[in-house]
Order: sequence, then structure tokens, then C-alpha cells
Amino acid sequence: MQLHSSRLGLALSFLVAVSASPAARAQTDVALSVYGTFTGTTNYNGGLEHQKAVDTLGGMFELRHISSPLIGYEGTYSFNRANQEYWYTGGVPAGFPPGIFVNALSANAHQITGDWVFSAHAGNFRPFALAGAGLRLNEPASGQSQTKSASEPVYVYGFGVDWKIVPHFGLRLQYRGNLYKAPAISTAFGSNGSLMHTAEPTIGAYIKF
Repeated sequence: MQLHSSRLGLALSFLVAVSASPAARAQTDVALSVYGTFTGTTNYNGGLEHQKAVDTLGGMFELRHISSPLIGYEGTYSFNRANQEYWYTGGVPAGFPPGIFVNALSANAHQITGDWVFSAHAGNFRPFALAGAGLRLNEPASGQSQTKSASEPVYVYGFGVDWKIVPHFGLRLQYRGNLYKAPAISTAFGSNGSLMHTAEPTIGAYIKF
């Protein structure tokens, strides 16, 4: 029992020492990633009207600096298609079934965030978690009637791992969650005011300076 405790103590001491070393603390990098978007449906008007962003792919640029396991930050810019679907499940005119499809709008989403990053370091891996906020710009595609641009605050959280392949290059695998108000880009349907959640599984590569 004493031998087991001694080995555990040595292992913990080693991890603390590795994470506390200057090489483990400091990292400045840029990263390019691709991600998928998976967004839930929001309901309003007593649950009779519904709005959803169509699932799609996007790209993200990150500039990150880590000073220590508890002090790290990043700025991000991301872009993806953010087409919106609207439908109504209440009473409809005779001859039309309930749940009839109402409208679909083509749109793009630009997102800029600033995030706090917590991380550790062990060998070629650096697991991390993040939380932040920013602005989401929703822009309807041109040529559509009864549409407008809409900007909303967005709140971000996530976790992932950096995998160093060579000294200044590696892969970044992460999950990012986004919370924001359903975009009011349709003047015909308005905004339901509900929170949307978009999950973004992400894979990319980083270059360390």
C-alpha cells in the first residue's frame, strides 16, 4: 500500500513539474480548421411555429496564445452557411396538411469571438477547455424579399486536444458549442427570441511560433 502511494505521488509530481515548465506553459499559434454545424430547433408562438438552421460545414481561423495552464486566450473568426427553415404546425387552410413547409431562407453566418483557454501539457498532447463570447453576424443571401441582416451576441464553450506531430506543427481536435438568439433575418416570420444551440465538432491544424 505504501509502495503504491509512493508511485502515485511520484507520478503526480512529474505531471505537475512537466505542466509547470516554461516549454509547457508558453505557446503561440495560428490554426485553420473545418467543422460541421448541428443546430437544434426552436419553437415559439405557443409551440406552433418553428425555426431551425440547416446543418452544414464551415471554416475557422484561430490565433491563440497560452502563457500557463490557467492563462490562455484566443481570437477566432469563422464562417459557414446558415440557411434558416421556418414552418408552422397550427391550423392551416382546408386542403393543406398540418406541418406544411412554409419557407426557407439562404443565409451566411460570420462569427468573431474572444475566448479564455485552460490547458495542460503531457508529452505530445495538450488537452484544453475554453469559454468565451463574441458577435454573430447573420447575412441573408441577396435577391430574397422580406429579409434583413441580424447581429447577435454569441457565447462559446468547448474542449479539445492539440496533438504535436513535429516541433512546430500539429493537429487540433475540438468540440465547440455556441449559444445565441435565433437570428431575425426574416421580416415575414420575425424573431422568436429563443436561444439556439449549435454544436461544432472541429478538426484542423496549427502552426506554433
